[in-house]
Amino acid sequence: MDKKITIAIDGFSSTGKSTLAKQLAKHLGYVYVDTGAMYRAVAFFAMQNGYINIDSFDKETLINSLPSIKLQFKFNSDLGFAEMYLNDVNVEKEIRTIEVSNFVSKVAEISEVRAKLVEQQKEMGKDKGIVMDGRDIGTIVFPDAELKIFMTAGADTRAQRRFDELQEKGDSVTYEEVLKNVEERDYIDTHRKDSPLVMADDAIEIDNSYLTREEQFKVVLDLVDEVVKTL
Repeated sequence: MDKKITIAIDGFSSTGKSTLAKQLAKHLGYVYVDTGAMYRAVAFFAMQNGYINIDSFDKETLINSLPSIKLQFKFNSDLGFAEMYLNDVNVEKEIRTIEVSNFVSKVAEISEVRAKLVEQQKEMGKDKGIVMDGRDIGTIVFPDAELKIFMTAGADTRAQRRFDELQEKGDSVTYEEVLKNVEERDYIDTHRKDSPLVMADDAIEIDNSYLTREEQFKVVLDLVDEVVKTL
């Protein structure tokens, strides 16, 4: 496939955006960028430094600390995908916990955080041939993306998927905790003032509540082929 495009995948938490994006990037030979990992890394940084906890959030100190936050994706050939590094430390495992999930949407609400990360994301995709997933990729980061996907599924379905995933990793968490987290993140993501989660007018919505990963992948791969043929 000589003609490279930009593929933007947006949607609610735990809809499998990253899984689909990784599949597409590997199949197409594209670069994959998990923007959620970037926001999670900033949230983890805030947690590490005591800027955010269950009782308080020192937004100003986090904003003032942004210049000292260095984010990088480094490819892990054994795993077959890039891992998140925060200030030269691999934090891929640490940022996937339910604790980070509980704070990430609050951190992502901050305009200064979004501005810093969106600037980096735009730079990553300037040469096309990229699959990027997140909350505002098709609306803010790449409004001119040739293919925009918006993924959704019922909150209970997404919570069950996330719960199963955390259980497999050995995390001690209840389904009720995960469902509450999913619903809270949905609310914050869709109601924040800066770049709320909305479906782009030209995005294609995919409800994967009852689709297998293979079925979903085929649907989107067919969409990629259709777009490339028109170029």
